[in-house]
Formats: sequence, C-alpha cells, structure tokens
Amino acid sequence: MFGMTQTRSSVSRRLLGLAALGTVALGLSVAPQPAQARVFIGIGVPFPYYVPPAYYPPAYYPPAYYPPPVYYPPPPVVYTPPQQSPVPGYGGGSCNAGPYVCPLDHPMAPGSSCYCLGNGGQRVGGRVN
Repeated sequence: MFGMTQTRSSVSRRLLGLAALGTVALGLSVAPQPAQARVFIGIGVPFPYYVPPAYYPPAYYPPAYYPPPVYYPPPPVVYTPPQQSPVPGYGGGSCNAGPYVCPLDHPMAPGSSCYCLGNGGQRVGGRVN
C-alpha cells in the first residue's frame, strides 16, 4: 500500500492528523465533570477522639475489716423456790416426785401418794411433803 513514493509532506500530514486526534481524545477524557456537593451538619468535635471506657474502678479499695462478733453473756438464771404451803396453816403443799417437784392442786395429807407431770407429759409418782 504505502510505497516509497510518499513525500515528506504527506507523512507530516498524517502525523499531524494523529496528533490532533489524540488531543481531541485526551480533551474528552479530561472534560470537566459536574460538581458533587454534599452538605454536612455536625458538632465541632475533631475526629478521631478518645472514648473512655464505660467502667472506672475505684482508685482505692478500703481494707476488708470485720469487727469480731459481739459476745452476749447468757441472761442470769433465777430460780424461785416452790411454794411450801399454798394453804395457810397446812404443811403439805407440794408433791416430791424424784427430780420433779410440783405444787398440789388441792390440799393433801403429808406422805400421801401424788404425781407430777414429767417433761414428756407422762405421770411421775411421788409423795406429798
């Protein structure tokens, strides 16, 4: 196709045409684009900023001191002596049934048999004082 017969002017015209075509292609690729504007509304806090942890342990733990338990002495035990004579002028007013001593419901002669109720409710036999 191309021969040696081309002149210098035809080569330069081709080069000039290719340069013009390249300039047009370059101009189209760098053509201005429409602006992309954005609106931002915020507070004036610079980013990034430090977010402290949600839990702060106390700087000082007081020593675990527990006072010794308070000792309460048992209340004093007061024993009242049994009533010896519920009826004035009569000597036998209580039944002596071994470890149990109980008052009599009604007057009885000294030495007669009687009973007291034990801790379980059973009858414990004894003698009248």
